Amino acid sequence: MPMKDSCQTSMADVGTWARKLGPYRQPNSTRGVLELAITMMPFASAWFLMFVTLHFGYFWLYALLVLPAAGLLVRLFMIQHDCGHGSFFPNRTGNDWVGRVIGVLTLMPYDHWRRGHAIHHATAGNLDNRGVGDVDTLTVAEYVARSAWGRFRYRLYRHPAVMFGLGPVYLFVLQSRLPIGFMRKGWTPWVSTMATNLAVAAFAGLMIWTIGFVPFLLIHLPIVLVGAAIGVWLFYIQHQFEDTHWVRNQGWNAHEMALRGSSYYDLPKVLNWFTANIGVHHVHHLSSRIPYYRLQEVLRDFPELRKRGRLTLLQSLGCVRLALWDESSQRLISFKELRRAATASYRMAA
Repeated sequence: MPMKDSCQTSMADVGTWARKLGPYRQPNSTRGVLELAITMMPFASAWFLMFVTLHFGYFWLYALLVLPAAGLLVRLFMIQHDCGHGSFFPNRTGNDWVGRVIGVLTLMPYDHWRRGHAIHHATAGNLDNRGVGDVDTLTVAEYVARSAWGRFRYRLYRHPAVMFGLGPVYLFVLQSRLPIGFMRKGWTPWVSTMATNLAVAAFAGLMIWTIGFVPFLLIHLPIVLVGAAIGVWLFYIQHQFEDTHWVRNQGWNAHEMALRGSSYYDLPKVLNWFTANIGVHHVHHLSSRIPYYRLQEVLRDFPELRKRGRLTLLQSLGCVRLALWDESSQRLISFKELRRAATASYRMAA
């Protein structure tokens, strides 16, 4: 796991980063169109090739195509994500309508998701404002204070099979069909969700009419489910690592939480492409208006940011065991570590 950041003192004035990163915030329409084209066209091609391989019985090739197709869907979701921040195209209309159309493929209602995600950026790392757009995280004290049933439910929620298996299915396929958490927040969440549902039904109906019900399910459903699992993993690893940072409301600062509470997921170049540089998450939280296609420029021009919250692909696998925020040690710990600490305390008391 990464060590505590040694650069903390030299970069104490974290608010200056908003000014330093200002020149990178301007999107480019031509670049946006190009990024959309080199993602959408390969995705459509992969989708069509999956149909062809199924039709002619090349099931091994069909299976091989699922992962790259899902990776391209993840990249489309990251474009939708940038549109939600107003950072993909220079104008809001272009961002909003591209985001809404992509939402039909990702099954994520754009306007509803954008509102929830804005809350995530405004509260990430705030122990007193958890619950919207976050991976549910309990403190050690909160977990210990729960009943046996409550602790079991939290452990079940945190199990990898639920977090990265059942969870993504529930989030993208079921929860996103209703404005959960925003039922009484006005008409926008409802219009966004219901309009997306109608568009998804129209898209599915057209494809089923064209190629049949079973082929459509065998193609699009695996792509969505694998893509959703990858997306949830990426969101998890962006804030759920040992040396992340959580504070109470009075000590919360957006820029400090960006640098100390968000990871730099240092992925191989090909995975950076498929994930649209979302691994450069600390920079994204410092300035969410920076287009994803400029995040690598920031790392190039400010190499000191490469040292902040860095996780490699191998290191990130160890983060799965982390589940509880220990306010005393200021780090995420595992259930095993909590049991070990409880056992040691019992032996000392005896």
